Amino acid sequence: MSDLKVAIAGAGGRMGAANIRAIAETPGIAVYSAFDRAGTPVIGKDAGEQAGLERLGISIGDDIDAALAGAGAIIDFTAPANSVALAQRAAKLGLVHIIGTTGCSEADDDAIRAAAAAGARIVKAGNFSLGVNLLMGLVKQAAAALPGFDIEILEMHHNRKVDAPSGTALMLGEAAARGRSVELKTHSVRVRDGHTGAREPGSIGFASLRGGNVIGEHRVILAGPSERIELNHIADNRALFAEGAVRAALWARDQAPGFYTMADVLGFN
Repeated sequence: MSDLKVAIAGAGGRMGAANIRAIAETPGIAVYSAFDRAGTPVIGKDAGEQAGLERLGISIGDDIDAALAGAGAIIDFTAPANSVALAQRAAKLGLVHIIGTTGCSEADDDAIRAAAAAGARIVKAGNFSLGVNLLMGLVKQAAAALPGFDIEILEMHHNRKVDAPSGTALMLGEAAARGRSVELKTHSVRVRDGHTGAREPGSIGFASLRGGNVIGEHRVILAGPSERIELNHIADNRALFAEGAVRAALWARDQAPGFYTMADVLGFN
């Protein structure tokens, strides 16, 4: 089987560079094209050199249609509006679309799912790491086993992250909600400020910290009347997210059009 040809979205960003490096280290997959927003300083630069590798002979462009022509997949860690537009293109072209974008609204997610139903093979995850996806299973199990314990989710990221709570924190919240057989959107508490009153029983709380160059830290706290359990995950290198995205792309290549998660890729469902 020939290499899977991948178009890298947001090629000038940190995750774009990490995705290029991960592809370079993985058999069966190759960087086919790279693109970013018009007017960014990386336009015209070699994608390999931009990622800290040798020249690939692939210039980062701003023509999305040209970048996708002939590609088999898109790896996309960009912004919600961009990911929705790319998903719609992926549906028309029958492409694999790997989405690591966070901060998507309910309407964005609905549009992405509609693109999957229309012909794209989409894998979307708030976090592509093996460890986080294992952690989700543990959180679901713990939430179900400890129905009287309060659940709080604490996350910290670098000072340039634009969305909160993080996509991973929301994934962990969803796992806890599934363990309790409730809807997260009706049980989550995102902000506490001022005289808030006593904690609502059964709620799932979130706290977001931003600072420095923290790649990603997540802590799920289950607090009971006389004991506390904490489940933690710390990301030390962005390479782990890129490695998961590449694994997802290779897996999705052989799947029918549809919407998938990293749990599907790893066989956890």
